[in-house]
Amino acid sequence: MLKIAPSILSADFLRLGDDIKAAEIAGADLLHIDVMDGHFVPNITIGPAIVEAIDKVTKLPLDVHLMIENPEKYIQDFIDAGADYLTIHYEASIHLHRTIQYIKGKGIKAGVSLNPSTTINSLEEVINDIDMVLIMSVNPGFGGQKYIQKSTDKIKRLKNLITEKGSNALIEVDGGIGIDNALEVISSGADILVMGSAFFNSGDYETFVKKIRNIADNR
Repeated sequence: MLKIAPSILSADFLRLGDDIKAAEIAGADLLHIDVMDGHFVPNITIGPAIVEAIDKVTKLPLDVHLMIENPEKYIQDFIDAGADYLTIHYEASIHLHRTIQYIKGKGIKAGVSLNPSTTINSLEEVINDIDMVLIMSVNPGFGGQKYIQKSTDKIKRLKNLITEKGSNALIEVDGGIGIDNALEVISSGADILVMGSAFFNSGDYETFVKKIRNIADNR
């Protein structure tokens, strides 16, 4: 079943708690939380303290995406803050397998994210160790970007790799997804849609969620 993960990067931070509760009521499945350090990507967002605060106001699983250098230094902080899914970038982790095993050893679901220029083959050695692969369909750093069209084929190739290897990893896609291209992304093999601007600028979260689910159910 398709999961919808609103990205709080596009929420109104002056009323973040209200936006989160409204997303939960509307039927969101996860909350996607982008953590950026201003080094790995050209933006700075939030840290463990905000994740912990979010965890206190919602029952939704927290899907924490670490877009940071040296993620190993901060993983325990985000686990302690309440992360349910913890995703690190292939490009940022030197000892990827060890880091994945550490996350899973703490009882947290482990994900690996790939930037647009990183090939699917990079995951062959860990695809059976992870719970999720996050395909970046924009260059990470800022919300509101246009979907990179080549991502559709990349999602299909990832789906083939997962099937070939007998992996249970879910496919999450983040960047430029809205009503107009949701069918394309879902049909390519996505299990989780990260939706920021499209969700929080929709004006009616519940109606938006229903539209996406109808697209998924009727494809």
